[in-house]
Amino acid sequence: MDYEAFFSDHLDRLRDEGRYRVFAELERIAGAFPRARLHREGQSTRDVTVWCSNDYLAMGQHPAVIEAMQAAIGAQGSGAGGTRNISGTNTLHAALERELAHLHGKEAALVFTSGYVANETTLQTLGAMLPGCEIYSDSFNHASMIAGIRHSGAARKIFRHNDAAHLEELLAAADPAKPKIVAFESVYSMDGDISPIAEICRVAHRHGALTYLDEVHAVGMYGARGAGVAERDGAAAEVDIVQGTLAKAFGVVGGYIASTAATVDFIRSCGTGFIFTTSLPPAIAAAALASVRHVTAHPELRVRHQERAATLKRRLAAAGLPVMPSVTHIVPVAVGDAALCKQASDLLLDRHAIYVQPINYPTVPRGTERLRLTPTPLHGDEDMARLVAALTDVWQTLGLGRRAAAE
Repeated sequence: MDYEAFFSDHLDRLRDEGRYRVFAELERIAGAFPRARLHREGQSTRDVTVWCSNDYLAMGQHPAVIEAMQAAIGAQGSGAGGTRNISGTNTLHAALERELAHLHGKEAALVFTSGYVANETTLQTLGAMLPGCEIYSDSFNHASMIAGIRHSGAARKIFRHNDAAHLEELLAAADPAKPKIVAFESVYSMDGDISPIAEICRVAHRHGALTYLDEVHAVGMYGARGAGVAERDGAAAEVDIVQGTLAKAFGVVGGYIASTAATVDFIRSCGTGFIFTTSLPPAIAAAALASVRHVTAHPELRVRHQERAATLKRRLAAAGLPVMPSVTHIVPVAVGDAALCKQASDLLLDRHAIYVQPINYPTVPRGTERLRLTPTPLHGDEDMARLVAALTDVWQTLGLGRRAAAE
């Protein structure tokens, strides 16, 4: 087989469809978020405004987080030294896990190298080791959850997105004696919609199923203490296993689960994705710990964040731009074509120094391509005015669909 030809042909097809992914090489500037420097080969650097970061609260550049990381590096060096079992469990890992368990009101927590690994490892381990396990998965679940479920070998049932009645129908037809897990998310990050957590948990528990809730796009940003949508909606106690990330609202990197002591210890002891992975550097754990503590203690961050998202939605609608319905901080703007979506992104960057990555298939279904905006507490009114003007110009240039301006 001509491997190089196969690879090249596939990449050519991606380019022809407008789905070839080009990474913007950014240099973040501490203290200047949402500004960054764009680097391009053969060109001088250029300052741009980032409108698609998952650093939702700008904690990645908060002085408390930076200071904690620097102090840990100075005291302990760079790496952890091994897996958690082989010299890699640090006092900072243990402190972070206690803090995360406290945040979610659970007995214990376990930190992974990423949210993807947390989802994949936990669902794979549970599905493989619970005898005859069946996993019921929301049709919009993240790729990491799908990977864990598939690799577990467990029977997989898909229920319609956020449809508790369909879940009830599937569970009612199942063998009551078989162990079951219902896996779903709180905030779905491409559309910005929220699941009916309490209702799904009631249905699951009525049929003897464990509930597994991915809160990666909600931790830090919802609830009185930032524990997520389940906390905000008074449903945290109904969630058996909660999974979160340290890489979004907390601005660092890593993932985690929180649950009962026995559940967490079971995953710690049996999950190969945890057992055989070198643990996070102590400096990362220190930064995450400082961030969790700060975000938990400062609800005004969440208030400002929600206000910024609501304000941007109003301004986009007032300009007649096709902002998609969203009840969260995710602000998607519909394009509906992969090539045009990339062109819109390129024009925003080249003409207006605004960086928004195009969202194309397979991240979203074909025909639903969009620009995904993520306003943060540090995006000011002038930033929003520039963004709306830039989008209006791009929409006119490309002849994209507009809506009647909102009153």
